[in-house]
Amino acid sequence: MATRTTTTSQTSSERVQSADLTITKPHADFLFSDLVQAYFDCRRSKRNSITALGFEFHLERELAQLDSELRDGTYQPGKSICFVITRPKPREVWAAEFRDRIVHHLLYNKIAPRFYASFIADSCACIPTRGTLYAAQRLESKVRSITQNWQRPAFYLKCDLANFFVSIDKQVLRDQLAKRIHEPWWMQLAEQVLFHDPRENFELRGRANKLELVPPHKRLTNQPNNRGLPIGNLSSQFFANVYLDALDQFAKHKLRARHYIRYVDDFVMLHESPQWLNDALAQINAFLPATLGVQLNPRKTILQPLQRGVDFVGQVIEPHRRTTRRRSVRQAFKRVNAVPLKDLRETANSYFGLLSQATHSHTDRAQLARIVLRRGRCVNLDFTKSIAGRAADAIRAPTSPKHDHPRASIKQELDISPTAAQTPQRKHQILFAHRQMALL
Repeated sequence: MATRTTTTSQTSSERVQSADLTITKPHADFLFSDLVQAYFDCRRSKRNSITALGFEFHLERELAQLDSELRDGTYQPGKSICFVITRPKPREVWAAEFRDRIVHHLLYNKIAPRFYASFIADSCACIPTRGTLYAAQRLESKVRSITQNWQRPAFYLKCDLANFFVSIDKQVLRDQLAKRIHEPWWMQLAEQVLFHDPRENFELRGRANKLELVPPHKRLTNQPNNRGLPIGNLSSQFFANVYLDALDQFAKHKLRARHYIRYVDDFVMLHESPQWLNDALAQINAFLPATLGVQLNPRKTILQPLQRGVDFVGQVIEPHRRTTRRRSVRQAFKRVNAVPLKDLRETANSYFGLLSQATHSHTDRAQLARIVLRRGRCVNLDFTKSIAGRAADAIRAPTSPKHDHPRASIKQELDISPTAAQTPQRKHQILFAHRQMALL
């Protein structure tokens, strides 16, 4: 484990007051209950992390201290943690301290609704009820609309922004925030979160050589001070949506694109004419550098007929069907095969949930169920989750040495015969056992 910590000195200056001018601090317009709600939002699904437990150990004192710092203007962001993930590809991730993440949630809870009210319905990610499933279903609906349920030809243009998060211009983003944040104290807090540079004080977790896996142009550490947001914080995800709202408005009101959808930095346009899509691409290529200072990735720009299928947010929309991306399916099989037995149920259920989002996923879920069964765990009748039960125990450890195959063990355990009592519960057990044996 390598550790790198850098601190910067801070200088304080006294405020000068005169008879002509008195400088007053903005009023902290929030209640203590708002801070408590931000804490509960922050700890959701992270309650057992070390930082969350440490904060909760002295919860009242920590919240009171944070409340005091925010109100008197002495709050300063703390040390960040930097680490590298390798799936689906190497990326730098920056995680703020737990108390700083509470502040992010406090700011988000206050200002997000006013921005969401102005976002288009086709802007997805980091918006309540607008996740990957919403994006896939909405694109599928648009595809069916423009093709008259796959009866007419049409084309799609798919684009991706190059090195998006590290290319964001903070000053442009600050001006966008100022258009809708009119309260001085909240604007001051938004600026503090936005312009905080985690590179000045951070700890590197994991092996230092993992950083070499991240291309230099994708590292936040190699960007100028006025560029880039740290991937990993709620504030960065929200700010990214605010930043690209300009692109959404341009596509809808300038290009008049009827069928358009965006998920973070990936967006898709549909049209009957490939020439119109090419013209739209040229206008977007001119708009993005001039207005937002970002560019499209030419290697990920695709213009094709819809009949070939559209790969978007992990799903592929094809004629009359929506399936999971093949790479994701292969990754699911590989991980469920390799994960330790104690983590098998949680990992399998995660992938069952992912596969279930597609309309045509029965074959993939059945194959995943086979892997789970062969590893000694049980799957429900619909192939949507791994469960615990007698059938799992029977498959894992046959009760009689005469039965050396799981099928025989299941038959013995459940007494599948015409003379067995046919109560509703018994019928369900028999159906379940037949399904298990069919998979083996």
